[in-house]
Amino acid sequence: MSVSHSPRIDLRSDTVTTPTETMRRAMAEALVGDDVYAEDPTVNELQQEAARLLGFEAGLFMPSGTMTNQVAIAVHTQRGQEVICAEGSHIYEWELGMMAAFSGVVPRFVVAPRGVPDPEGVRRAIRRSIHQSPTGLISLENTHNKAGGTVLPQEVMAGVREVADQEGLPLHLDGARMMNAAAAQGVSAREIAKHFDTVSLCLSKGLGAPVGSVLLGSRDFVARAHRYRKMMGGGMRQAGILAAAGLIALREGPAQLPHDHRRARELAHALLGAGYDVDLDTVQTNMVYAGLPDAQTKVNVWAAQGLLANALDTDRVRFVLHHQISDDLLGRAIEVIGAR
Repeated sequence: MSVSHSPRIDLRSDTVTTPTETMRRAMAEALVGDDVYAEDPTVNELQQEAARLLGFEAGLFMPSGTMTNQVAIAVHTQRGQEVICAEGSHIYEWELGMMAAFSGVVPRFVVAPRGVPDPEGVRRAIRRSIHQSPTGLISLENTHNKAGGTVLPQEVMAGVREVADQEGLPLHLDGARMMNAAAAQGVSAREIAKHFDTVSLCLSKGLGAPVGSVLLGSRDFVARAHRYRKMMGGGMRQAGILAAAGLIALREGPAQLPHDHRRARELAHALLGAGYDVDLDTVQTNMVYAGLPDAQTKVNVWAAQGLLANALDTDRVRFVLHHQISDDLLGRAIEVIGAR
């Protein structure tokens, strides 16, 4: 089926959504000030609302999740230390070596089947010897992108929290899609956030904002983070125009996530039925990873028919559902990929 004259179906990521009309109106009408001086009222409102929602004292708005994660690492660690993280973590795989380049720290990986590390594995990864780089931070990712959008069980987060407390280490969450995790588990975002000293919450993925993430923590932590944000070029001045869309995303976005998850499962079953290699146990939120030979060639064929997906390896394709993919568009996507 050719869809060359139909609207493009973009399943490359949940970052590709465009602002809703509600967001555009809020952006146009936003009260603004100079956020570098902490004088933008809309940014301040977003930061305060995110902090209240997740149970923290303060928040800091930044352009991206990479910046919020890397600022958190910079505040928590000292040069020459290690950051314990699950294998395949975004802070290592897709943040361009920034923890080494900016903070002078290196990752220490722990095995994480389907993105879920064992708390005792985390404990064994901690280093104290004068002959090794000492551990400065433990970081988890929820949901785990590279593992397929998988969710960390509450007991695992609680177990790693216990390890962090016993070892006197800070615990950070890359919560780029933590709202997806909360929706999948049927819990509040605060129930996930309570295990962590700091959280990076992305507004521009499943929640649908055009730009931005918020770093949450104590007032003292956020005050120190403000300096590192400035060092990285994150002083955006009249950023309330962006924060206004972020507020809409924070208030209205979570209700859409269960629909994305349902559609992801429908796509996964269709792919599996058509002979594609899909691990259904990893399809827990809004992502589907499918195995197929010569993935990029197949992706190019689909693109010519109006369907966009990401070939992440020679034999692996990622599809990501989001709120601007309707049931009708999903049905057409399934037809294009030959799964119906």
